[in-house]
Amino acid sequence: MPWLFGFKGESGFSARNTAEDVTEGIDGHGLTAIVTGPTSGIGLETARVLALRGVHVIMGARNVESAAKCKEDILKGCPSATIDILKIDVSSLESITNFANEYISKGLPLNILIGNAGVFCPPFSLTKDGIESQFATNYLGHFHLANLLLDTMKNTAKNCGQEGRIVLVASDFHRLTYKEGIMFDKLNDEQSYNSLYAYGQSKLANILHAKELARRLKEEGADVTINALHPGIIATDISRHSSFLSIFIYGVFRHVQKNVQQGASTTCYLALNPQVKGISGGYFADNNVAKPGGKANDDELAKKLWECSMELTKSK
Repeated sequence: MPWLFGFKGESGFSARNTAEDVTEGIDGHGLTAIVTGPTSGIGLETARVLALRGVHVIMGARNVESAAKCKEDILKGCPSATIDILKIDVSSLESITNFANEYISKGLPLNILIGNAGVFCPPFSLTKDGIESQFATNYLGHFHLANLLLDTMKNTAKNCGQEGRIVLVASDFHRLTYKEGIMFDKLNDEQSYNSLYAYGQSKLANILHAKELARRLKEEGADVTINALHPGIIATDISRHSSFLSIFIYGVFRHVQKNVQQGASTTCYLALNPQVKGISGGYFADNNVAKPGGKANDDELAKKLWECSMELTKSK
């Protein structure tokens, strides 16, 4: 396990590096980023470090009161930070549409979109859109958000001459999913639901999303990239629904657990570091290119997921 020894990859960074390490010396002034799930864990650290580097950070949060407290804390450590808060619930397609409409109406540019918000292994439930909650929150919400804001990102990239970047927080748990990879026919079926497999399914979907959207953007010649990542094993609020994950983190894998600063590093690396310029459709871990599991390399599955997702989000 490279983590145990802190082996550096081709990037010159390793799993031990923090978000501040991988963005050291990078000037983010003039850039604008949206971060979902910014009120705790790696989302909060991502927002903090981007703001520290001069990026105008939009905290897309379900709980705006909590986000306001987080903003206050960030400003204490970095008084010059530029941070705004907009309400969004990534499990609700209506909320996502409202967020995107409000964002666009403000005339703000968008250089970086970070899909970080997520849930881990909750009991089975459907969102108000009738979609299984992990698939909706971890994947479909960010798919919808990226589509709604894609023209803004393309225009920003064209106007400022710097590529736009979409960053999706996935997980190595994408390897542990249903045998079909994505259970299209029983996506919202309670009898077929396995909370851990459903989590893996949602994270596999993140990687397939990056793969298919990257293909489409390349064909179009758009100066926007998209990549997915595994942040590592970190004790964060995402585990609040699952005793299994707590045991997993604090027990068997306690020696390879990252802290939040390290957990946010690959997200910030993909968001700001010039080393990844032009790279799209990739999967990263520990601040380096990584190899995803078999289903994540299935081009046809990625296309099928795209079509299914477009159908689920149409007219929303």
